[in-house]
Amino acid sequence: MRATDTGRPCLGHAALAMITAAVALTATACASAASSTSAAPPASSATVATTPRAAASPSESMAETAGTIGTDCGMIPAAGMGSMHAMAMDPVVTAASHNPLITTLAAEIKKAGLTATLDSASGITVFAPDNQAFAHDMSMLGGGTAELAKVLKYHVVAVRITPAELAHGMTLTTLEGSPLMTSKMGSVYEVNSADVTCGPLHTANATVYIINKVLIPMH
Repeated sequence: MRATDTGRPCLGHAALAMITAAVALTATACASAASSTSAAPPASSATVATTPRAAASPSESMAETAGTIGTDCGMIPAAGMGSMHAMAMDPVVTAASHNPLITTLAAEIKKAGLTATLDSASGITVFAPDNQAFAHDMSMLGGGTAELAKVLKYHVVAVRITPAELAHGMTLTTLEGSPLMTSKMGSVYEVNSADVTCGPLHTANATVYIINKVLIPMH
């Protein structure tokens, strides 16, 4: 009887120890899982906070800085034939024939037999008198085709000119052979005595500046 009575307490202590160990192991596992779960959101939040903003593309930057000079650009159609976008698709004389401000120039170029010459040229600048300038100065052009061609060539330079170059003041040699002088007075860009009223307008092969006078070579 004593042996039996003495063994019972020993068995009870062993069972209690096993239960205690199991409870402790379960508690440790739960605590580990809870710690892992609670740590996840901060890691995700940090990833969102450090995601960089996409930089503007070169084309977007160019679009923001591109612009025109002169007071008459608002008179050019915003879309369709004659618009700046449509002009960029055509050679210079074709483009001018669709722009409502310089249709007379296109007609005079055709009359002088220069359409093919200018439409096939590469990288030129045309100082384009507007329709009102031709109406006012037509008497200065003389009566012959040769004289008309000479005057029109005086409005063409064999390289593309930027507004910054116009403002800096340049002496430009024209297709006619005589020089043009550029300058900037206040906010007005000038070519000889004419004001630039809109530009630069880009065509497939040329840069165009609309001016308010017909330029006449000195000789």
